[in-house]
Amino acid sequence: MLRFVSTRDSTSVPLEEVLFRGLAPDGGLYMPTSIPSLAGNPNSEEQEFRVTAAWASSRLFSTQLGETKAIRLALETLDFPIPLVEVSPGIHVLELFHGPTHAFKDVGGQFMAGLMQYVGSPNSEKRTTTILVATSGDTGGAVARAFHGRPKTRVVVLFPDEGVSLQQRCQMSTLGDNVFAIAVAGTFDDCQELVKEAFASETLRDRYCLTSANSINLGRLLPQMFYYLHATRLLSPTPAFFAVPSGNLGNLCAGLLAHTAGMPALGFLSAMNVNDALGRFMATGNLSEQPSVPTVSSAMDVGKPSNLERIRWLFRGNPNQLNDIVRCASIDDSETRRCITEVHEQTGYVLDPHSAVAYHVAKRHHDLEAGPTVVLATAHPAKFPDVVETAISSKVEPPQELLAVMKRKELFSEIKPTLRELEALLDETILDD
Repeated sequence: MLRFVSTRDSTSVPLEEVLFRGLAPDGGLYMPTSIPSLAGNPNSEEQEFRVTAAWASSRLFSTQLGETKAIRLALETLDFPIPLVEVSPGIHVLELFHGPTHAFKDVGGQFMAGLMQYVGSPNSEKRTTTILVATSGDTGGAVARAFHGRPKTRVVVLFPDEGVSLQQRCQMSTLGDNVFAIAVAGTFDDCQELVKEAFASETLRDRYCLTSANSINLGRLLPQMFYYLHATRLLSPTPAFFAVPSGNLGNLCAGLLAHTAGMPALGFLSAMNVNDALGRFMATGNLSEQPSVPTVSSAMDVGKPSNLERIRWLFRGNPNQLNDIVRCASIDDSETRRCITEVHEQTGYVLDPHSAVAYHVAKRHHDLEAGPTVVLATAHPAKFPDVVETAISSKVEPPQELLAVMKRKELFSEIKPTLRELEALLDETILDD
């Protein structure tokens, strides 16, 4: 049975505490004490993502749920394709944007919502759980959609007032019912700090029955391993490099966890915009915090990535191994825009700004003789029309679901980035039910 410890303590806890607590009491992040081997997928000929996910889910959660439920959980929640497209020789794009909100966060959000329902809340009164989540763009919409309408659950999404696209905002602000969207006058780091402050208060945690669906909640991060396994299986028996758009580092951390569990990989390219916290850490060994800088790849505008603590913990016994398996590179907005333009001109393929950062880094470091490179495409390009359509000088056709969302009425609140204002809003409006 999987057990979990905080990155700051060695006391182990069960899955239900990890899911419904989110952040450890000491402020650390939960990590599994060990992971069952994810090497040697017996479904090597299967092309469907959800089949690979079901196999991995059974490996991870059978002891908690039973094998039948663990398999059914993946098959029910991850019923959408994840194609692998070879865009240029040796460079493949893993399209993670075919879920309900057209972003890679759908994988973790949908699976986590189902997992929480299967496991059940440990609070004895069966009170309504409040999922408090900070977003730099796609997490909010994915989590809101995953938990929308679920009983005994409310979702409170904090997003930077100037840091998300209109399309992303509408995916959070038009659902209503048990979903509450809040625009924070600040950056994603301010939103994330508010979430951490709320979790640090036992009074607030108890009053609102708080948990999180950010990648600080391991229940959302673990299923992100599934699409790495999917890409590896599609390219089997040839291992690959993975070029990962990197902001809060949850995506990269999931890949490193999969690799630790036996998934073959030639290495990981952590692709960043000018907010290059991991690059600075790996170059100096110091956790030098810097305010985030706005860029066209806004979901990666993170100055203080939470999951760096997990990555450090994962390699605590051999920190040099991190440098062996991960390479970092960052690019600026002009390079991001140029990459979108050039890839479209040369191949006809359209990248969103975040995937373009990873693609540019992949092209820079790609060695065809060493093996293929998989670029993780994290969002549909239609979610960022201002950047993408300017870069390719043409319209991007949005998915029908995204068009429908844009036509709905928005409803969101606005606060300054203080815990006092958040608490007052929760007390006066959201929790008055």
